Amino acid sequence: MAKVSIEGLKKSYGAVDVIRGVDVEIEHGEFVILVGPSGCGKSTMLRMVAGLEDITSGTIAIGDRVVNDVAPKDRDIAMVFQNYALYPQMTVAQNMGFALEMAGWKKPAIEAKVQQAAAMLGLEPLLGRKPAHLSGGQRQRVAMGRAIVRDPAVFLFDEPLSNLDAKLRVQMRAEIKALHNRLGSTIIYVTHDQVEAMTMADRIVVLNGGHVEQIGSPLELYDHPANLFVASFLGSPGMNFFDVTAVPGGVRLADGTVLPVPARYGPVEEGCSLKLGLRPDSLVLDDQGPIAGRVKAVEPTGLDTYVALEVAGQEAMIVVKERVTAPPGSSLRLSADSQRAHLFNQDGVAL
Repeated sequence: MAKVSIEGLKKSYGAVDVIRGVDVEIEHGEFVILVGPSGCGKSTMLRMVAGLEDITSGTIAIGDRVVNDVAPKDRDIAMVFQNYALYPQMTVAQNMGFALEMAGWKKPAIEAKVQQAAAMLGLEPLLGRKPAHLSGGQRQRVAMGRAIVRDPAVFLFDEPLSNLDAKLRVQMRAEIKALHNRLGSTIIYVTHDQVEAMTMADRIVVLNGGHVEQIGSPLELYDHPANLFVASFLGSPGMNFFDVTAVPGGVRLADGTVLPVPARYGPVEEGCSLKLGLRPDSLVLDDQGPIAGRVKAVEPTGLDTYVALEVAGQEAMIVVKERVTAPPGSSLRLSADSQRAHLFNQDGVAL
């Protein structure tokens, strides 16, 4: 395993800037996830670390070595792709051992490495099969096994679970995290799925428009988002936002409702316009609550119930444990956990 240092990284295609001066330090053995919407530059950044994309400017170092001009095969990395990239004519064992064969390893050493990785991933019964006779989850395990046998300094994962069904994605998330714990390896993982990022990462790098919005642990970003983008991107369902005005003792919604805000914000200039953010589980049903909501839809999931509402002229979503049978157009009263409220200025920056 190795540290990865990215400094001033830029990538342009002609006049189009895709990566705009990114700085990230990834420690030995750390599991870091690059997350963001489609087109934010996360896969391009991963491919630059791998050497599959040229760097416009900046530096990438793996360990103590700057690798800007080092060929991909010489960077001591292994990459797991979204589409598995397995050789269809080869068996599982041959796919897993092919890179070692190309590197000149002897057959007994290759077989030992393949057996070790197969045992780790539960692939031993499948070593004689070809990819066409494997499920999607099994193919992804083979792709991971092919990376593991190389003992790379850094593992790179490019949206490896996006082709799997929802149940299998949950299972594979746990397996990849368990694999990281066993190997203690440095992993850089790209996804657009914020649930993957929240559940797997040691730290998350939130990208948007080619630049970094915030870096931190999953709960740090969830509890203390730096701006509106991070607050809205992390969390499912997303955070609710309301246009409010600062008044003595709190903030006032558009319908005149006044809500307190956490003491950590201190005094806010009276009359200034702000955005109030409340997570869906920070709003609760309360017959005596100060907030009026009009029901738009009720979505039972079994474990929880999602209720879409209109509050003070703006859309909101709450998540509750109880069963809700209120029809569309009906009224509900709510209260808010003010200690979990977030305030943002008109530029979208957290106060």
